[in-house]
Amino acid sequence: MTSAMAGSVLAATSSPLISALTNPASAASPAGDVVGKITVGYQGWFACAGDGSPINAWWHWSQDWSRPPSPTNNGTLRAWPDMREYAHGYQTAYPNLNNGQPATLFSSYDQQTVDTHFGWMRDNGCDTAALQRFNPTGGEGPTRDAMAAKVRGAAESTGRKFYIMYDVSGWANMQPEIKSDWTSKMSAHTSSPAYARQNGKPVVCIWGFGYNDDNHPFSAAACLDVINWFKGQGCYVIGGVPREWRTGTGGSRPGFGDVYHALNMISPWMVGAISDAAGSDAIYQDINVPDQADCNAHGIDYQPCVLPGDVSGRQRRHGDFMWRQFYNMVRVGAQGIYISMFDEYNEGNQIAKTAENAGMVPAGSGLLALDEDGTPCSSDYYLRLTADGGRMLKGQIALTPNRPTQPVVGGGNGNGDLAAGRATAESSHTQNYASANVVDGDAGSYWESANNAFPQWVQVDLGSAASIGRVVLKLPSSWGARGQTLAVQGSTNGSSFSNLSGPAARTFDPASGNAVTVTFSPTTARYVRVTVTANTGWPAGQLSGMEVYAT
Repeated sequence: MTSAMAGSVLAATSSPLISALTNPASAASPAGDVVGKITVGYQGWFACAGDGSPINAWWHWSQDWSRPPSPTNNGTLRAWPDMREYAHGYQTAYPNLNNGQPATLFSSYDQQTVDTHFGWMRDNGCDTAALQRFNPTGGEGPTRDAMAAKVRGAAESTGRKFYIMYDVSGWANMQPEIKSDWTSKMSAHTSSPAYARQNGKPVVCIWGFGYNDDNHPFSAAACLDVINWFKGQGCYVIGGVPREWRTGTGGSRPGFGDVYHALNMISPWMVGAISDAAGSDAIYQDINVPDQADCNAHGIDYQPCVLPGDVSGRQRRHGDFMWRQFYNMVRVGAQGIYISMFDEYNEGNQIAKTAENAGMVPAGSGLLALDEDGTPCSSDYYLRLTADGGRMLKGQIALTPNRPTQPVVGGGNGNGDLAAGRATAESSHTQNYASANVVDGDAGSYWESANNAFPQWVQVDLGSAASIGRVVLKLPSSWGARGQTLAVQGSTNGSSFSNLSGPAARTFDPASGNAVTVTFSPTTARYVRVTVTANTGWPAGQLSGMEVYAT
């Protein structure tokens, strides 16, 4: 499918563009904190009255920030967060949730909120957070300053990276003030080991140059001056630009070509451009392919946008919409991916944990949950989906148009596979037969370790400790019979493992589906590892499936 699609794109493309696609003028930057990584946009812009923040208002939760959010004071709230992991919730004026729980919301100003969010990033393959920073000279400034410090602390404690992403929308005196803000305040954060660097330089993003509307009236000369000033400060500069940046039409002002080409990385905005998988395919052909070629020709890194879709607009299709974008952005050869957004509940395109079903939203609110299309989804589903998209970007799983992530992990009754779609690790793998293949639900894909180098192991992280008592191991059903000597081990911390079922020869026979079931006394574990010490069919560890069950 990939080669067919690429062929049709190239057939409709001019010769210079074909040359640029196949013979880039300069290689992409090496892997760093944004190249080869998943970056998530982080707003951190929610506050609640009484949370101790300088703004002391229902910031971004309601239309009238002086009053708690309610059905008649909603603002743009389009999705309700899963509040179960927050240490403190602030009472709103909404009715109770349909499950009877009080309708509370979190404040980004609480350090525990930011720590929780960055913990989710750590556990789900989000490498870097782009902290949004709007005009800091007004009343929001002190709260935004404090949020930068909170994000820094959370990034340092969770091993994530972060960088400042200036959104210049509506910033009338932007040109001198953005320089002053960086010099006097934000540049201090680059001393943190968690501050993102690319090519050895601290990363800064500027979102909003070249947009053809009254909210972004800056001239090309002013924008170019700001970009070159930041580069003169030793920064690697990303531009959040209109999707028509390359042609200077539609949402892009004409005459900004030199501005765009002065950037180190280009990140076109796609929110509002697509709402289904077909739209993603059209954008891939008409925009992403020639965008990537232009960036290659000018030695610029390309960081396209991937969005989960608006919950209220019923765009998500239980993850198929987002996965199609991951597939298209990886096959185009993008240097990095930007997720829009991590926590933007007030625009409905968040990947952070969200109400799973109607029981978790306020009664009578009209808000939709993640199961709005009839498919049950766990609250962390779009985080897990992002983790798998990141693995595909990094080559840890093969490029595939088929979504590997299951909407629900486990079933709570012993019959649900707790390992499906979860994060994996391995001692080694050969070619593209990586560990993620054992939890992707595809019976034909498999993990294969390095050859002639026993012992080898593959493991799955269940996400949290669970009571388990059965593991089902599989090989592709078409393979011939073989025996593997293996042990099943468990751990609660990922470092100290004990045998759940000790080393033993296990026979994989196509007559019985090439599946082996290993049972053991119910044990609490988060990490489940299979260690292989021999294989009669091939000198390596091999598994196509690794299912973990409660009983």
